[in-house]
Amino acid sequence: MMRFGAGAVRLEVMTDEPPGERGETEDARLDEAFEATPRTAFLPESVRARWAEDRPLPLAAGMTNSQPSTVRDMLRLLGVRRGARVLDVGSGSGWTTALLAHLVGPDGEVIGVEIEPELVTFGRDRLDRMRRPWARIEAAAPGVLGRPELGPYDRILVSAMARRLPDALVEQLAAGGVLLAPVAGRMVRARRAPAGDVTLEQFGAYRFVPLR
Repeated sequence: MMRFGAGAVRLEVMTDEPPGERGETEDARLDEAFEATPRTAFLPESVRARWAEDRPLPLAAGMTNSQPSTVRDMLRLLGVRRGARVLDVGSGSGWTTALLAHLVGPDGEVIGVEIEPELVTFGRDRLDRMRRPWARIEAAAPGVLGRPELGPYDRILVSAMARRLPDALVEQLAAGGVLLAPVAGRMVRARRAPAGDVTLEQFGAYRFVPLR
């Protein structure tokens, strides 16, 4: 049996469609977050007119701004609560970091990490315009996934495809925390129980740039 830290990992294969776990209330929260955080504010001028297309749009360094339906699926599965501490791995344009900041509110904290220097600068600038000072974007440390020295986190969102579930990020989860990441073509959700056990659930097929 696979193990992370002190707890065992159990795999549950779910349906291909993300469930509406929290019904209309959760959908309303997501509607509000997207309305308050327009995609246009996080796109380069060259593709800004295409903001309404439900597809990835190009950013610098071969990266993309994810399609809105995928971002919404991920945020619903992550189940972000007000006041939570969230790690956003692969923050890209800063859009997901800003959306997470809206969901956690001023009593929470969001730390975005990005490996591409040009996108760190771009994302910081766009996030600053949202005036959500409880969120920030940092340059990823070479050879380090996430920000282990600042953990643990209640929620971790990964917006790049891993070949296998990143143990280093699972270790940064707080008790009761949730990590969501695309792994080998599937969306995987990891939940850490208070006792330390980690349960994995698989959802639908997705495509992302590789996790580095």
